[in-house]
Amino acid sequence: MRSLGKIVSVSLAICVAGCNTTESVQFNVLGNQSAIVRDGVPGIVSRKSRSIVLVSPAGRGMRSGGRPVFVVAATNLSRSPIDLRISDITVSQQTPNGASIPIAVIPYEQLVSEERTRQVVRAILVGAAAGANSYSASRAGYGSASGTVYTPNGAATFNTTYYSPTAAAIAQSNSNAQNEAMIANTIEAGQRNLAGLQNIVLKDNTIMPGEWIGGEVYIAPPAGEIGQPKSYTISINLGGEIHSVEVTQGQIKNR
Repeated sequence: MRSLGKIVSVSLAICVAGCNTTESVQFNVLGNQSAIVRDGVPGIVSRKSRSIVLVSPAGRGMRSGGRPVFVVAATNLSRSPIDLRISDITVSQQTPNGASIPIAVIPYEQLVSEERTRQVVRAILVGAAAGANSYSASRAGYGSASGTVYTPNGAATFNTTYYSPTAAAIAQSNSNAQNEAMIANTIEAGQRNLAGLQNIVLKDNTIMPGEWIGGEVYIAPPAGEIGQPKSYTISINLGGEIHSVEVTQGQIKNR
């Protein structure tokens, strides 16, 4: 088990080292828009007659090759409720030849489905590790010994096996405790991830007059090489008013 733990630790370290780059995000300020900075993170505020929309990266950059995540918040300046639907948020990427291609916006339901799939995979891996742990413990009470005895007829070697119920019971108890801890940690992590999605991912909402609604919006990775500039526009239809936010994602920053 120690060897397995070392392999996992090394693999994680390699993965982290290989993925520890982010791409910067810049906004092109359009009419009726203003640029802001909060805690070192850029943002854009788009104002229309009946609504205001704020868009900002969810962190200090976008993970290279990953899904960009933006915080989108909207307020209703009118006297009537306005619906904010995820289906009314669209993203299109501008290619070097002038074409425009759509980028998918990932709905909350898909994110939850993906997280549950990851939980199933983790459960299978934990189950396999627990099984190996239990098997190792079941063999802990067995041992062998060898030696030499001297008799009137000369020296003789011997080999023998033995079983220690006490050693087996201790090993099994330790194994059960370790397995329970692994399973509990897996369940807790899964619940925490799902709760996080529930709390922070933007979903369909009716915005009442004077109310702010916001959350994280995940989009599919834009096409293009890592580190090379990628331009795309996030369009938010809020009660018939279109807020268009132009984004340029590109320069890699090493952390």
